[in-house]
Amino acid sequence: AGAIPDHSRAYRLDTDRVQSLVGMEIPAEEQRKTLTALGFELDGDMAHVPSWRPDVLGEADLVEEVARIASLTKLQGKPLPRTTTGVPKAILTPMQKREQIARRTMASLGYNECVTYSFIDRKSAELFGGGDDATMLENPISSDMSHMRPDLLAGLLQAAKRNQARGFSDMALFEVGPAFHGGEPEEQNLQVAGLLVGRTGPKDLHGSSRSVDLFDAKADVEAVLAALGAPAKVQILRDGSNWWHPGRHGRICLGPKKMLGVFGEVHPKTLAEMDVKGPAVAFTIWPAEIPMPRNASATRPALHLNDLQAVERDFAFVVDANVEALTLVNAAAGADKALIENVHVFDEFIGGSVGEGKKSLAITVRLQPTDATLTEKDIE
Repeated sequence: AGAIPDHSRAYRLDTDRVQSLVGMEIPAEEQRKTLTALGFELDGDMAHVPSWRPDVLGEADLVEEVARIASLTKLQGKPLPRTTTGVPKAILTPMQKREQIARRTMASLGYNECVTYSFIDRKSAELFGGGDDATMLENPISSDMSHMRPDLLAGLLQAAKRNQARGFSDMALFEVGPAFHGGEPEEQNLQVAGLLVGRTGPKDLHGSSRSVDLFDAKADVEAVLAALGAPAKVQILRDGSNWWHPGRHGRICLGPKKMLGVFGEVHPKTLAEMDVKGPAVAFTIWPAEIPMPRNASATRPALHLNDLQAVERDFAFVVDANVEALTLVNAAAGADKALIENVHVFDEFIGGSVGEGKKSLAITVRLQPTDATLTEKDIE
């Protein structure tokens, strides 16, 4: 009963192949003994496969059997050969380096990174300026993943909603990834987005926490921009997108048209639509809009210290209520660019003796002489 065992399959045993395929030095005689012990019949260089080993189908399988018995734990690690000498060139592009810097900076600020889906539902996409046919998927995973996200903030708010549903009321989330404004490859841009929800910290014996506000988002977005190499002098303008709270957000720009980022309080209506309990502040940065350094240098420029004492003076101006503080700051800084080092607002007063439709803005002007110490007459 039964069939005659099939010994017709035979493959050539090349003892040098163990070194080339596995990287192990095994004597030829030991290889032959190993195969014989496993039931292979050797006839010269040919190894006849036993009938109970249908898995052996070639010369490489013979090498595998020899290496398996000799134990792969004997393999020694060897570095790959280098094609060139010296220090290799950087393999990351400038934009990839900025992605790494952004992630490290956000983590150092206490944010937790999210990796959300690039697809969201139409309703959420429409809240952030998307939801059109150009970003609609032909075969979505589900009905709530029908469109490509127009802004990372949509995914972060959805993540905040899920965390709140599980009892986490205070959170700091961020994500680095692409946002989409069309179906073509060039119609997407890299964003760095951060979201703060709830309070600045838990209840503590040594101090009290407070609700997050737009100045928390402003401080964090400025820290990330500085780490990415953005210029220190930027403009903060209004008139952002409609998912930001009017009057409680700002666009960080280099000139009126080049926008580096935006920060502020998320509109209560947007929070209600996303089913997120506020307060919530956020920011978005477009790393590609940050100018690249003109001359890359491994060293910093020499530090020039002025031995003359700087002088600070406070001034108050009564202006119309609709005049932005930035207008006054720029006007004061432009009075003498060589002498005035810094101007900043420290107080605003509305009502009382100022009059209706007016406000009083107080600024501090820092004067830094270069040739001689300033006298009271010079300051006046």
